[in-house]
Amino acid sequence: MSRTIVVSGATDGMGRAFALERLVRGDRVVAIGSNPAKGDLLQAAAGSDVDRLHFLRADLSSVAEVERVVGEIAGSHRAVDALLLFANRTLPKRRQTAEGFEHTFALYYLSRYLLSHGLVPLLERSVRPVIVSVAGVGVTKGAIDWADPQLTHGYSMVGAQLQAGRANDLLGVSFAEQHGGEIRFVLYHPGFTKSGDLSPLNFLARNVIRSLAAIAARPVSASIRPIHDFVDAPPTQPLSAIDRGRSLDLSLPTLDQGAARRLAELTADLLAARP
Repeated sequence: MSRTIVVSGATDGMGRAFALERLVRGDRVVAIGSNPAKGDLLQAAAGSDVDRLHFLRADLSSVAEVERVVGEIAGSHRAVDALLLFANRTLPKRRQTAEGFEHTFALYYLSRYLLSHGLVPLLERSVRPVIVSVAGVGVTKGAIDWADPQLTHGYSMVGAQLQAGRANDLLGVSFAEQHGGEIRFVLYHPGFTKSGDLSPLNFLARNVIRSLAAIAARPVSASIRPIHDFVDAPPTQPLSAIDRGRSLDLSLPTLDQGAARRLAELTADLLAARP
């Protein structure tokens, strides 16, 4: 059965590999990425399947751009069967978007929040819709800085990644509470994988990560294999949390329902107050 699959972060690493594999399986793929040159390379790699690939160029760290993308998808597709959330980028120094958000928070968390909620009407038209958020569920380090979620004081690359990762955990909890009767949500941690764009990092950091990856990282093909199963046979429960093949107890402190509701309210307030 051919499906309509939306993939964010589709021009690099796991997102790219997953998009191409779904095309081979006969699906229609909406691939979202920020780099038009990489979009061209993705289309070239699709070969004879390119007619089922729709590349959307967008900077997903921009709320306005995410809203545009949601509108374009809604304008060209009646339903969406699966939403795959891969987009992320590490930044050594704090960067603020034009809308006033810390970049990692905006790209890694807000884009997932907006795509998930924005595509609800299309997902609800699918027989077995599912959202898969590829992040770090199961990791217990990091927390939401409720007083300073934009990390204007004491920014660090690792701290920003951990905060956004925990925010994505809570996004899954709150989304399942709202829409889990119709749309399944899977939080998936693939583990250390040879994936992602390292170009924002300095020369030393890039080489350290590449050296570690050569020794310890999983190949992309192994990390994305379970994601196909989530799409082809979505779980029966509203929320699943999978850490490297292991199902997690949803009572983990990082999946607290009270914190999830608090973050949902904070997110709505931040979006309402943007310029």
